[in-house]
This record gives sequence, C-alpha cells and structure tokens, in this order.
Amino acid sequence: MSFLDRERSIAHPGYSRWLVPPAALAIHFCIGQVYSFSVFKIPLTQLLGVDKSLPGDWEQTQIAWIFSLAIVMLGVSAAVFGKWLEGAGPRKAMFAAAVCFTLGFYVSYLGVITHELWLIYFGYGVIGGTGLGLGYISPVSTLIKWFPDRPGLATGMAIMGFGGGAMIGSPLAIKLMAHFRTAGDVGVGKTFLVMGTLYFLLMMFGVFTIRVPRDGWKPENWAPVTKPQAMITTHNVDVNTVFGTKQFWLLWIVLCTNVSAGIGILEQASPMIQELFKGSIGPVAAGGFVGLLSLFNTAGRFFWASASDFIGRKNTYYVFFVVGALLYFVLPWTGADHLNSVVLFVSISVVLLSIYGGGFSTIPAYLRDLFGTYHVSAIHGRLLTAWSVAGVLGPVLVN
Repeated sequence: MSFLDRERSIAHPGYSRWLVPPAALAIHFCIGQVYSFSVFKIPLTQLLGVDKSLPGDWEQTQIAWIFSLAIVMLGVSAAVFGKWLEGAGPRKAMFAAAVCFTLGFYVSYLGVITHELWLIYFGYGVIGGTGLGLGYISPVSTLIKWFPDRPGLATGMAIMGFGGGAMIGSPLAIKLMAHFRTAGDVGVGKTFLVMGTLYFLLMMFGVFTIRVPRDGWKPENWAPVTKPQAMITTHNVDVNTVFGTKQFWLLWIVLCTNVSAGIGILEQASPMIQELFKGSIGPVAAGGFVGLLSLFNTAGRFFWASASDFIGRKNTYYVFFVVGALLYFVLPWTGADHLNSVVLFVSISVVLLSIYGGGFSTIPAYLRDLFGTYHVSAIHGRLLTAWSVAGVLGPVLVN
C-alpha cells in the first residue's frame, strides 16, 4: 500500500500539469452522483407496492433524510480529515473516498432487500457521505497548487465534475432500474450494486493518475505576486488560526446561504417538476430535467470560477445574490396553477443551478486569496460544514 503514499505521487521533471485535471474529474464525476439522488426517491417509496406505495412503504419525507445525511457527512468528514489530507497526500485520500463511496452503495443494497431504512441511512448517508467529503477536497488543493496563476480556473476544473455527476448518475440509474425491474421488484437494490462497482473502477483511474508538484515547482514564465493586493494575501495561514477569524465565518455564512437555496431545488428536482406540471411531465422527462440541472451546475462551476479570476471573488458573489434572489421570487409562479410554462420553469432553474455551482467552485480560490495555500484543503474542509448545515436546511424548507 506504499504506492498510496504522497512521496510516490510527486511528479517528475517535465510532467504536464494538464494531466492532473482528468484525475480530479474522475473522482468528482463519481461522487457527484449524489446530485441525482432524487431519481431514487419515488422508487424507494414503492419497494413493497412496486407500482404504487403501500401502507408499509416509506414516505418521501423519510427518504429525503438520506440525501441530507450524506451532505452532512460530506462536510463533517471534510472538516475532520482536511488537515490529515495535507500530509497524507491526495492519492491516499482519493483511495479512501473510493472505498467509502462504494461501500455506501453496497450497504444500501442490503437496506433495500431487507427493507431496513436505517441501513440506507448508514450506508449511503454515513459511509457514502464520508467518501463524498474525502473525494471532494482531495483533488481541489492539488489543482490549486498546480495552477497558482489561475486558481479560479483550477477550482472550476475540479469542482465542475461534482456538478456533472448527475449527468451520468441520473440516466444510468433510470436505465438500470428499468433493466432490473420485475413484477415484484422496482430494481433499486441491484442498481445500487452495479453503480457502486462502476464508480469504484472509475475512481481508481483518478487514484492511479493523480500527481502533486515537487517542491519549488512553478508554471513556466510565471512569477508569484510579491506586492500587496486588495483581498489577496502573500502569506500562508494555519488552519487553526483561520478558524478564529471573522473572514472565515463570513464566508461560511455566504456559502451556507447560497447552498441552501440551490440544494433545496436539486434534492427535490424530479418530484417537484412532476407535481408542478402534473400530467404533462413524467418520470423520464423529470430524469432529463435532473440531468439538465447537472449540466448547468457543471457549466456554472467552470464559468463563474474562471470569471472570478477577472472580476474578483467578491463581485462574483454580488451577482449570485442579486440575480438569484430575483429568480427565486419568480420561480413559484411558473407552475400549472399560474403561468403554466415548463420552459420558463426550466430556464430559471438552470440559471439558479449555475449560480449554485459557481458558489462552490469560487470558494476555494477565495480561501486561497485570503489565507494562502499552506492549509487550503483543511480550511476548505472546515468551511464545508456550511454545506452540512445547508444540506439539511435547504431540503427541509422545500419539502
């Protein structure tokens, strides 16, 4: 297992930094499957009835806590293991993420076949959620160190994969459930088994290909900024020191607010569009809507993080909160009881999800500007506890 040590993943001279983003994307595309969890919500409420819910079946409000628990554990595990990651290196953390994420699917399979909800809470929520946290932060700090000249671009490349996970996860889950469906089985359990195995194999690609820059490396023809700039430090701050600053907690509030708004839509996306446009939107079209949200979630992560390199991190968040507030106000009026416009509902939703994704991808570069790169993974991990809170707050409000 020494292959997983940080020393074994140091890049050799002449190594191209552009080989690192595919490794990061392999991890984030897999763990981003959590964003497509809403496609399982209705099938999980029909395990006994198959075609409809029976009295012994679970309620949607019970199922919703699976997703929220996974997001809570994402933030908690990122905060707890962030400092360990800095010393252990990304390869070891990514391997641990792959094992936990896959094991979460396997335990959830047992929960489905025994009809024990606590097993799914424990599997997908606790074990899988721990894999989410480890997998989320491990590639981010590595890419920031490879791209000190464009930190927004770097974090956008890493985190865009997480937003795009539903583009793979949603249609894959729907097709697998249809394939395994029988007169007495909705197909969720076997779908969990297959998806867990496929994701483990893809995550291993990231584990084997990730590299960290050697000491003293910097991009060709790039010189670090040595003179003071507004909002950008020339120092490196320890994570324990950062935790006591007001700047950290102000960013915590900003991220929590932004995530609560977006995750409430995302967690309920498939049932929401089916209920708002009852009779005209079915499960397959709703699955397509989830995939479309994933596409814009992904694009927004890359677009807004890259844009923040030019317009500044603070100005980027000004755009998020002004435009976002207006669009959220209009969204409820697009349903069948009012404007009855699927096009307007989808258009507003995809813009909101681009803002949601952009908030995630801009935060690591913001942290790097304020506190340096020394403990950026650990600082990022602790900030993601805002995501844990928002992962409960947003879905509970919407549900």
